Amino acid sequence: MELNNFIDNVASQFEDTDRSYFAADTEFKLLDEWSSLAVLLLISMIDEKYHVIITGDEVMAETIDDLFNVVKEKL
Repeated sequence: MELNNFIDNVASQFEDTDRSYFAADTEFKLLDEWSSLAVLLLISMIDEKYHVIITGDEVMAETIDDLFNVVKEKL
């Protein structure tokens, strides 16, 4: 699992935010698009792409890099 691919996958869940905004240190919960639906989309994407089940609490990581590390630890 590579961080850049993970960032791309996270960015793809946010249709209204330009991909260039997303980086390892992006605090995705601060995006205008952040909602309970975004939580569900991220959980679903992580399950589908990485075959890892994460909880709602785990998806509340501060940055994309933090979320990446949560997923990486479960692989």
